[in-house]
Amino acid sequence: MFVQNFKEEWLSNVRRDSLAGIAVAFALIPEAIAFSLIAGVNPMMGLYGAFIISVVVSIFGGRIGMISGATGSTALLMVLLVKDHGDQYLLAAGVLTGIIQLAISAFKLSRFITFVPHGVVTGFVNALAILIFLAQLPHIEGQGMVAYTLAAVTVAIVFGLPYFTKTVPSAIIAIVVMTLISAVFHLHVETVGAIGHLQGHLPYFHIPSVPLNWRTLAIIIPYSVPIALVGSLETLMTATVVDDMTSTKSDKDREIRGQGIANMVTGFFGAMAGCAMIGQTVFNVEYGGRKRLSTFIAGAFLIFLIVALRPLVSLIPVAALVGVMFMVSYHTFEWKSLVDLRRIPKSESLVMVLTVVSVVATSDLAVGVFVGVALSAVLIGWKMARIHASVSVNADGARVYTVHGQMFFGTMIHFIDLFAISQDPEHVVIDFAHTHVWDHASVTGIQRVVEKYRKVGKAVRLVGLNHESSELVRRSGYSLPA
Repeated sequence: MFVQNFKEEWLSNVRRDSLAGIAVAFALIPEAIAFSLIAGVNPMMGLYGAFIISVVVSIFGGRIGMISGATGSTALLMVLLVKDHGDQYLLAAGVLTGIIQLAISAFKLSRFITFVPHGVVTGFVNALAILIFLAQLPHIEGQGMVAYTLAAVTVAIVFGLPYFTKTVPSAIIAIVVMTLISAVFHLHVETVGAIGHLQGHLPYFHIPSVPLNWRTLAIIIPYSVPIALVGSLETLMTATVVDDMTSTKSDKDREIRGQGIANMVTGFFGAMAGCAMIGQTVFNVEYGGRKRLSTFIAGAFLIFLIVALRPLVSLIPVAALVGVMFMVSYHTFEWKSLVDLRRIPKSESLVMVLTVVSVVATSDLAVGVFVGVALSAVLIGWKMARIHASVSVNADGARVYTVHGQMFFGTMIHFIDLFAISQDPEHVVIDFAHTHVWDHASVTGIQRVVEKYRKVGKAVRLVGLNHESSELVRRSGYSLPA
């Protein structure tokens, strides 16, 4: 079984996984450097993080074909920690982040991703596509027409070459061509070597240089917890997107466990913690990366570029990588969702749009997803809080109220108002065959109606309660007429 799984997950798509992983490795460079600068640390910490997390997750993760590394959403949470306490505390926070994610996995909390509506997922994807695009602009702003032209030609190659051949990912071809043009013609454009300060050695093991005491724990916990939660959320959302793209299922708890192990390792090897990267993941899938090998090669080839090919990688014009990332942004955006805005219910469109606006405005994934989920919950609650009753008279002359809708705290007052107690005959039947009693508030509402009838000397009989509703009434301690 192990051998069969190994062949399936690692060796069943070697050529496409290898090429996709190599292309992703190039795309990881500007992102890792940019996120390092956001956090205020040496760019090598981001590059090492992308290498370590991708390799570890390729082995221990549960969503094969997904790319992970240092991300903007987690980097933003690290800024104050680095500013106030230095990068060694950041490494310690990474270790604790991994431990928290292991706990999240152990308690199987990833199941809560099912509570995130589709509109929020779509909004999340579109917002990150916009953020990926916006994050590239500072790399070429103010560099003149040469940089803009290089970026534009890169976009043209990445977009157009697949119409002629898909043998080699067009992103690799574009980066090689732009690098050759820049070197041969001595173009005055910013290069990877100029912004990255690349170092030609592998990361090495060392324990973060922080005191092992309660004060250190008190310093890093306020950062590790949100990094772990935001990283887990972004990872689960990305895994869900890949599930949809590839029509496959993944083990979400195992994926969070893999992310936790990876983040623990980063802390001991001088690297930034991170999570799944939706842009690079979509890029990988678009180029045919489907298995663990693509994730492994993305990380392994990245460190090979940095260590073994550092002089050549240093010559890559940043504008070329910007052009590649523009196309990553393009492929990440759910363009079909714009057409669907006129087809789907207005409430779902509103959820998607507000999710996008919240994420882009705050650059905080957690805020955007919270806004989207909260709004969805309010809209669903509003729809569910509709209850009515059809009234008839049975053969015995009793008035029968057949209740339609859901019985919960949001409909209790409306339920009580359904009954014309003073006008009803001596005998009343309330039929619950078309509803369900969900909570104690509903039982309280039923009890209040029954008491009102009793006070005016009228008899009430309850019928149609399903088993779960009857049990809830019984456990609540009320003695309701049956």
